[in-house]
Amino acid sequence: MKAKKLFLSMLGVLAMATAFTSCSSDDDDDWNDDGSKLVLPKSRAYIMNQGTQSENNSGIEFYAPNHDGEIIDDIFYKQNGARLGDTGQAMIEYEGKVFIAVHGSNYLSRVNAACVEDGRTMFSADPELKGGVRSIAAEDGYIYASFYGGIVAKINASTMKIESKLTNIGKNLENMAVCDDMLYVSNSYEIVDGNFIYLNNVIVIDLNTFKVKESIEVTQNPNQLVEEDDKVFLISWDYSAESYVLQMIDPKNGNKVSRIGYATEMAANDGVVYLLDSRTDYSNWPDVLSTVNTFSSYNVKTGTMNSTSFLKDAPAELLSTSISMISVNPGNGDIYIATTFYNKSNGNVYRFKKDGTFVEKFDCGGQNPKAAVFFN
Repeated sequence: MKAKKLFLSMLGVLAMATAFTSCSSDDDDDWNDDGSKLVLPKSRAYIMNQGTQSENNSGIEFYAPNHDGEIIDDIFYKQNGARLGDTGQAMIEYEGKVFIAVHGSNYLSRVNAACVEDGRTMFSADPELKGGVRSIAAEDGYIYASFYGGIVAKINASTMKIESKLTNIGKNLENMAVCDDMLYVSNSYEIVDGNFIYLNNVIVIDLNTFKVKESIEVTQNPNQLVEEDDKVFLISWDYSAESYVLQMIDPKNGNKVSRIGYATEMAANDGVVYLLDSRTDYSNWPDVLSTVNTFSSYNVKTGTMNSTSFLKDAPAELLSTSISMISVNPGNGDIYIATTFYNKSNGNVYRFKKDGTFVEKFDCGGQNPKAAVFFN
């Protein structure tokens, strides 16, 4: 675990917020493709490749789920004539637009349905936001962004202007999730005299007032957050445990926290939380000695864990390759699982039907695939 902690803290490749759950666009199929240099099919998927920290190699791949278009390795570059930047951190769809948070370059990009940029907010000029953007979430016309340094910014999704900030509410903030007009924010860690101090709380912000409502005690080093069926699911990167700790927060029961298992990645759709528990040996980094992946699922309505894999005929290599993303297309329930080879080569995406049937495997077009959004 010490080697794993060193790997995550030094490289910064996997120490990042999982994108706020990949989601479909509105049911309207008249996408805004203004300014597009390319003709794209109606059904679209975008895969954000995080790249490797400080190598300025983040990008976005285009994939046609109906196989009526070619895969485009870096559609952001082809459409905009510029690279995405250093360390793509999170990507979400909201109101027919795609919002991308880039941590190292420290900005928020807004692109239309064809990945043509039509808005950008730079954070680097604001001293309070110099820690870098980590996660984004959307609600009622606003994009909420978390930052290292304990800040959450409220950004108008139309104007891309910061309208308000909550400062000093924590230390290094990570993932966020919205549930019942409340924004749940992971307060992960701080560095004191060169030492990592792992924190143990999730901050709850009332979006009606944009004020902190409460702080919830959770397992140390909270990170990933996902909302499903009025519950909030949390993965804490507790290096003292045998794996990352999966918890459920119940807003309707006083934000009661229940520990329900172990998981390193998750995605949710239609009342099910899809889970991966990946046990990887990083002790000889940059070589990965071994990886053992276990897939399971949690039924939110019944409150039961299913230890049987939700994948029926997964390729054998998927059980022993590092995985950096699980996303679900809410339009049809298809499951996308992405593998990473870190800074050595491009990752791969494995697509499965909702029932777990394997569909295909394709190159993700970059390093460290981390998030996906879908236009159905």
